[in-house]
Amino acid sequence: MAAGSRGQRIAHAAHTLMPRAWRRAPSRIDLCGPPVCYNGAMPRPHIKPQKSSARAWQRMLSGRRLDLLDPSALDIEIEDIAHGLARVARWNGQTSGAHIFSVAQHTLLVDELARRRAQPDTRARLAILLHDAPEYVIGDMITPFKAVIGDGYKAVESRLLAAIHLRFGLPRALPAELIKLIKDADRASAYLESTRLAGFGEKEATRFFGPPPEVPAAFEKDYLTPWSAKDAEARYLKCFAALVKD
Repeated sequence: MAAGSRGQRIAHAAHTLMPRAWRRAPSRIDLCGPPVCYNGAMPRPHIKPQKSSARAWQRMLSGRRLDLLDPSALDIEIEDIAHGLARVARWNGQTSGAHIFSVAQHTLLVDELARRRAQPDTRARLAILLHDAPEYVIGDMITPFKAVIGDGYKAVESRLLAAIHLRFGLPRALPAELIKLIKDADRASAYLESTRLAGFGEKEATRFFGPPPEVPAAFEKDYLTPWSAKDAEARYLKCFAALVKD
């Protein structure tokens, strides 16, 4: 080998050790081809991706094992839903009070607000009670972060909700009128929660969630004082039992 600088000798040795298929000097950036050696640096070996062995299921206290990507209605129990929702925090836990403001408590607040706006029948109220039920396994993600993640979260959430609806005898797709009622009551609930518990000002809350709902002081004291997980779970199950009994 002809004499040269130390860097040139290293580059030559690297080129010699490189697999023959990699010994080329591309004229463009190639994202699909083999790794390329620039300035004598050794390329990283190309590793063929392996199939993931990570599990995608959740073990429940009932003993059920729920596949999060392909959920079966047979693996869904209301006791698991109530237990989970009573321990999932709204607003990422950034609320005042001795306890978290749970998704279970939020759901019951939405149910009460919906009943003040309309007269939903038993099946409609069951749909309201279950509208956030997928969060018992995937958690309550704040809206700004859902926007960052994109459609992946929504797809998992939709599959779970469809399985939950099937489990409890609800249609996969709810009527547009009921969907609107749930969304309106959900926004009213968000206004109350944000201003009473999460530190929002009234103008800010109105901009995000619409005008404030009118509720009695006793109602507000009960539903906007965070319950313990035990109480939230018990009240959620009591409401469910009343609905399926009718």
